[in-house]
Amino acid sequence: MENGDPIIEVIKEITSEQVLLYAEASGDFNPIHVNKEFAENSQFGRNIAHGMMIAATISESMSLTFGESWHHSGKVKIRFRSPAYPGDTITTSGQIQKMIASEEGTEIKCSVLVTNQTGETLISGNSSVIISS
Repeated sequence: MENGDPIIEVIKEITSEQVLLYAEASGDFNPIHVNKEFAENSQFGRNIAHGMMIAATISESMSLTFGESWHHSGKVKIRFRSPAYPGDTITTSGQIQKMIASEEGTEIKCSVLVTNQTGETLISGNSSVIISS
């Protein structure tokens, strides 16, 4: 691994069924996610997916790239930029920005990005993981 290397991409289609399942799992039944009439009268004009449901794909991508190290030492700092809607296809990507050697191992700092099918940025941020020596 070296600076500039990509992390493993995750591509997912967002469905209304997934949004409802996430609402059930998380207990977040905010009407913007699950009530069609409410959402149609909102600033978005339709239901939106839970932000944390979309953000979870960052952890999935980092886990696929760095394995168990991500589970033990992973950190992420993100900014929500735009919502995802049922019917969207999202792509989570990123790349290694910096590698820092320390006594604990090598800290790998990455940029992360979630975009939709039109290339609009939904989430941007940074993540880091320590790979033990």
